[in-house]
Amino acid sequence: MGQKDITEKMLADYNDVFADIVNVLLFQGKQIVHENDLENTKDKSQYKADDGNVHEEERDVSKLVKNGNIRISLIGLEHQTDIDSDEPLRVIGYDGAAYRSQLLNGKKERYPVVTMVLYFGTKRWNRNHSLYECLNIPEEWKPFVQDYKINLFEIAYLTPEQVSMFQSDFRIVADYFVQMRMNRDYKPSRETIRHVDAVLKLMSVLTRDVRFEEAQQYLPEGGAVKMCEVLDRIVEEGRAEGRAEGRAEGKVLAYAELGLSIEDIATKVHLSVEEIRSILSEEN
Repeated sequence: MGQKDITEKMLADYNDVFADIVNVLLFQGKQIVHENDLENTKDKSQYKADDGNVHEEERDVSKLVKNGNIRISLIGLEHQTDIDSDEPLRVIGYDGAAYRSQLLNGKKERYPVVTMVLYFGTKRWNRNHSLYECLNIPEEWKPFVQDYKINLFEIAYLTPEQVSMFQSDFRIVADYFVQMRMNRDYKPSRETIRHVDAVLKLMSVLTRDVRFEEAQQYLPEGGAVKMCEVLDRIVEEGRAEGRAEGRAEGKVLAYAELGLSIEDIATKVHLSVEEIRSILSEEN
C-alpha cells in the first residue's frame, strides 16, 4: 500500500469521518449511517497474475454497517489523486471478492457491497466510469455482458452547498479543493480541526505540500487548532521555501503559494492590496 493510501486512511478510518462521507455523498446529507453503527473490517481480494503468483489487494478503507448484530452493508472507500482508466475493473474485483467472501463464510446472511471512489484531482474525471467503457465489446456480444458502474465523487467539483453538509473534518478538506477549483484562492476555515494529525497529513499528500504536515510541530498540543492558524504557522516559521521570517515579501509569497486571496494576504501582512499585487507581479 502506498504512502498516499496510508495517509488518507488515517483520516477516513475515523468512524465520524467515514459516516459523514457516506451520508453526504450517498444520501445528500441525511443521517442514514451513524458512527456507532460502523465496524472495522479487512476487505481483501486475491487474484492470480500473469506471473502465476497469487496477489492480494486491500481496499483503502472498508467498514461494515450494522444494526445490532445484523450486517446492513459493507462500504469501501477508494481514494484517487489521479485518473485511472481501469478503476471500474478494480472496483468490480473488490466487490466480487466481497460477495464471494459472503458465499464462503458458512453463514446465510447476505448484504450489499458499495464502493465509493473519492477523486481529489483538479481535472475532471473524463475517462472510464463503467465496465463497458473499459472493454471493446462487439455489438452482438453486448446483450450478454453485464455493465458495472462506479460510484465516483469528484471532491473538487462538489458544490458549496454539498460541502456545507459535512459535519466532520472532511468538510475542511473538501472546502479547500472546492475553493481552489472555483476561485484559485483559499479563504481558510475557522472551524476547529478534530483530528489534527490526520487532516494535516492528508492535506500534505493531496496538495503535495509537506508544509501542512511540518506545521504540526509548531502548533499547541491538545489545543483547538483551525486551518487559518495552520497557514499562519507555516508562514511564521519560514516554511515557504526557506524564506526568512519577518520579510514582508516572503510572507506575501508564502501566503500566495498556500492559496490565499490578495485581500486576505493584505489583511494578514498589513499592506495594501496594491502593494500585494506589486510584490506578486515582481515575482512573476
